[in-house]
Amino acid sequence: MVQSIDGAVFAGMLIHASASLNAEKQKINELNVFPVPDGDTGTNMSLTIGTAASELAAKKPTTIGQATALTASAMLRGARGNSGVILSLIFRGFSKAMKDKETMDGIDLADGINAGVIAAYRAVMKPAEGTVLTVSRLAGDRAGRAAEENTGFEYVLESAIDRAREALADTVEQNPVLKKAGVVDAGGMGFVTILQGMLDELRGVPMPDGHDHAEVKEAADFATVGDEEITFTYDTVYIVRKSSPDVDLEPYRAWLESIGDSLVIGEDDEVFKVHVHTDTPGEALTEASRYGTLELAKIENMRTQAEELAAGKTAQTTDDLDAVEAELEAMEDCEPADCPPEKKYGFVAVAAGDGLAKVFHDLGVDGVISGGQTMNPSTEDILKQIKKTPAEIVYVLPNNKNIILAAQQCVDLVEDKKVVVLQAKTVPQGISAMIAVDPEGEEADNTAAMEEAMEHVTTMEITYAARDSEFDGQSIRAGDYLALVDNQLFGTEQDLNTVLDKLAAESAARDAEFISIFYGEGVAEADAEAAKARFEAACPEAEITMLQGNQPVYHYLISVE
Repeated sequence: MVQSIDGAVFAGMLIHASASLNAEKQKINELNVFPVPDGDTGTNMSLTIGTAASELAAKKPTTIGQATALTASAMLRGARGNSGVILSLIFRGFSKAMKDKETMDGIDLADGINAGVIAAYRAVMKPAEGTVLTVSRLAGDRAGRAAEENTGFEYVLESAIDRAREALADTVEQNPVLKKAGVVDAGGMGFVTILQGMLDELRGVPMPDGHDHAEVKEAADFATVGDEEITFTYDTVYIVRKSSPDVDLEPYRAWLESIGDSLVIGEDDEVFKVHVHTDTPGEALTEASRYGTLELAKIENMRTQAEELAAGKTAQTTDDLDAVEAELEAMEDCEPADCPPEKKYGFVAVAAGDGLAKVFHDLGVDGVISGGQTMNPSTEDILKQIKKTPAEIVYVLPNNKNIILAAQQCVDLVEDKKVVVLQAKTVPQGISAMIAVDPEGEEADNTAAMEEAMEHVTTMEITYAARDSEFDGQSIRAGDYLALVDNQLFGTEQDLNTVLDKLAAESAARDAEFISIFYGEGVAEADAEAAKARFEAACPEAEITMLQGNQPVYHYLISVE
């Protein structure tokens, strides 16, 4: 058995572990139900360790101290989601234990794992059993005892993996959400996969051909995990460059705990990374500016992801953008350049569908980025459009809850223009905001008017169910029409006209004065006119407009004021 390893061997092991996790990431995604079924734990952990693998491949460290330091630094900056942050913290603690070491034996490995576990537990405000923390802690316990039996590196690693697998199998009984869905912890499975990948490299195994999932379900039954499992809506992750190396984060940590949960903070001398579930991500980022400069951020709506998975769809995430980015890049006629200001105000909006794009252009929007619920544009995509806009002040209308934070990253990335990101969560809100603009008005007045206009809009949407499911106490069958009001499930029906009648009645109950109906891709104009007639019958006093939005996914988008 291998007694000790150097930095080059460790780098090869991490690179192999990264490949192993990448191969297993979709299986891990399908296991994920804690704290909500957002389905991206495998992707987040794979991307996190992938940054370290790339760094190690490029730098080719020779000592354990160098290799673990490179790993920890890369993971901190590349960590995605709660699972990724915890993984980076484990390797951060591991790195500190290996500082200045040339090689690593079994005793060092045990010390490193346990130092990483301590670092992770310290950063998580309310550690829960049945998670990657449990699996890593028990693996560390066994590693310590194994090192007393045999100081060989390979023996200790193998012993730690055996205990980690046992701990993973137990997670299904330790957490009520996991037990309800009948799966093991996704983060714990990711951790086991990493350790196994490292051992495989040491033993010359090319690539894993699968792992024992402890005889539990291979995927979570997301229909059993409802909206009640979600305490806070937004999964928020961000990196802040510290204002000084000795900045005290404890006050910020306590404040974040007061506005959210699932809090994890990782840090080194230069930056700190936060993962938190909260209803007010904007406040979390604003407060972070007291401690340094925001560099990167990501936000995802966990309720929307849960709804999509409960309906049998693939939950969209900000990490799942490769295909979209390729499509957007192909649409670019040229590389964007910073355009000198030609006017005081400019506007950038996000919308899917050429009809909606035309509406925004007619209202004065300079650039419309194709995107929305099923394809979230990246910060870079939004930044390119801002740079193309020849104005002193550029307003950005994300028009989707999952795009707001990506847009906010642009604020500090543009030097010659002021960027104002409005909290437009739907297309109707964005349209109402544009109607309220006064081209000659002051910035503060325009911002206030646009925000007020958005507050008075109710957004109604009609889409469809992809498969049979049970959600929020309602039985949903494949092909049913789903009605949403302000992003909340309003009702389901097999008949589209019944859905339209119910939304028309709801509009009347809200004393609607202005109703705009945007019909989607594949909806015939005659059918749209018939839908309009139903609203006219229910709301005879309202001013009703019908336009072709040509948006995908949603048969109708309806703005009610």
